[in-house]
Amino acid sequence: MIKVEVAYALPNEQKIIALQVAEGSSAYEAVVQSRIAEIFPQIDIENDPMGIFAKAIADPKSYILKAGQRVEIYRPLIADPKEIRARRAAKAKAKAEREASS
Repeated sequence: MIKVEVAYALPNEQKIIALQVAEGSSAYEAVVQSRIAEIFPQIDIENDPMGIFAKAIADPKSYILKAGQRVEIYRPLIADPKEIRARRAAKAKAKAEREASS
């Protein structure tokens, strides 16, 4: 048995579940065993992206965990970060132009 963690975070709440899994267990199997989807029913363990310490893993069902690793379940992005930065920059530019013309 090896010790791993499964983590999920919302903007206002997070949960990290420590558990023991059999050696050779996959990231997906650890998520199932953690029962975290019972705490956060919005988790879709079949489709939500997962990673290990902020590095995405392509196939959680075949990624074999090592002792001490943390499986993270990622939420879908609500907005594209590049688009948000572009909007923020455009707003700052417009404000600067208004202040310069006053």
